[in-house]
Amino acid sequence: MTATQPRPLTTDDDWWRSAVVYQVYVRSFADANGDGIGDLPGLRNRLPYLRDLGVDALWLTPFYTSPMVDGGYDVADYRDVDPMFGTLADFDAMIADAHTLGLRIIVDLVPNHTSSAHPWFVAALAAAPGSPERARYLFAEGRGEHGELPPNDWESIFGGPAWTRVPDGQWYLHLFDPAQPDLNWRNPEVRAEFEDILRFWLDRGVDGFRIDVAHGMIKAEGLPDVGFGTLTTGQRQVELLGKGRLPYFDQDEVHDIYRSWRPILDSYPGGRMAVAEAWAETPQRLARYIGPDELHQAFSFDFLDATWSADSFRKVVDTALAESTIVGAPTTWVLSNHDKQRHVTRYGDGPDGLRRARAATLLMLALPGCAYLFQGEELGLPEVLDLPDELRQDPAFLRTGESRDGCRVPLPWDGELPPYGFGPAGSDRSWLPAPATWRALSVAAQAGVPDSTLELYRAALRIRRGHPALSADAGGVTWLTTEPGVLAFSRAAGDAVLTCVVNLSGAPVVAGGHGELVVASAPLTRQGDGHLLPVDAAAWFERR
Repeated sequence: MTATQPRPLTTDDDWWRSAVVYQVYVRSFADANGDGIGDLPGLRNRLPYLRDLGVDALWLTPFYTSPMVDGGYDVADYRDVDPMFGTLADFDAMIADAHTLGLRIIVDLVPNHTSSAHPWFVAALAAAPGSPERARYLFAEGRGEHGELPPNDWESIFGGPAWTRVPDGQWYLHLFDPAQPDLNWRNPEVRAEFEDILRFWLDRGVDGFRIDVAHGMIKAEGLPDVGFGTLTTGQRQVELLGKGRLPYFDQDEVHDIYRSWRPILDSYPGGRMAVAEAWAETPQRLARYIGPDELHQAFSFDFLDATWSADSFRKVVDTALAESTIVGAPTTWVLSNHDKQRHVTRYGDGPDGLRRARAATLLMLALPGCAYLFQGEELGLPEVLDLPDELRQDPAFLRTGESRDGCRVPLPWDGELPPYGFGPAGSDRSWLPAPATWRALSVAAQAGVPDSTLELYRAALRIRRGHPALSADAGGVTWLTTEPGVLAFSRAAGDAVLTCVVNLSGAPVVAGGHGELVVASAPLTRQGDGHLLPVDAAAWFERR
């Protein structure tokens, strides 16, 4: 590991309430052995970079044994590391170094489905209908005269039907790819297995879990039809996600699972936590996943989906903070992740998109709660939109033409040519190609450059970590009166007050009366007693 100074791991069990968590898409972060695929030793080598960036914890996408049909979200062995990523010993060494550097580790847990290569599913296919092996999954008889039609009208999130027929005539459910059969969470054996999996990783020192498809494990009794779908109405069922109820998502019984998990987490020292990737039709239903007897957090995807307007951000922030008050848990803010188009591109791509992305970052990091960053956003990376079709590996691409590969291109670290230091010296392999324009966006190209996006993130995270008005104990948001199209709010702790001003209007505005300038997403000029804030820019000011 690169020589570095240790940073003590905080002893606060409530560390997650105001943490900045950095999502590591392991396959695309750093490659130690030169095979073109990121791995745990590569991550271990780059831990000092993440410590110096100023984050508190890392969320690692799945690194378990997997055929990699869906980037590792098809797990064949939940208690081992896939050889492409290293070994359990590599994981142990990585987490030990991370803790020495003051970084906590959150791992992805995938409980809704396994891989079709999982020993349980292999056994289920070999067993007869009605067997205990099949009872671990959701097998059903088909409809039609000879059972030739799927059991119901459910659709896969990746497109097409959510059912696949096996040779003996039964069908099995897969809400994602056919290589990801859904588990039957009404089966006590399934529940016991995952409680043991939780303990396995907690015993290895993990600090938390990100729960994949946390809303999905329980399906409505009787497997009723949705009543519409692509073939009948032209509307994909997935379009209802987060807007309405589907019989295979957000069923009330799912909360029984989390009430059984919480005592396990609480039995370990150090504030072990869990965050839900959950979608629900109302904020009230989403809030049910959070609480002292269930999970600690649930992602607020509304912030990610906000349009570039003051009204949209204000509405999202107010709603999220109100929910936070109701459940007594912090909000979780996120702008990008491995499933969504990078926000530089969502906000317009090119210089406009980058300018807005930088401003949105200062807005997010000034808000109370926990912030999740996606690897590469600190470099201002855009979505790669022109990947050749033959190189795309997202299973959704083959079924719908939609691809998440563009946000998963390996990080540029240094050098003049692709893959920009992704692997060891002399290696030119990379599982997805980086564009030539990324040479100017590499870590080496931005480090120490005052106006670079990397240095903006470092500065903002350093201030957030040390400023009393941005701490977990600070007050909430106090909105200030502004011109139309401008957001301004302050947070306070004692005599320390920090004000964030974001200009989402179409003209420069003067920000004055808020104290000294601390950090800004774009260059500011003095104007009278204030500063001229350009279009699509944000700044922090302080009074002490």
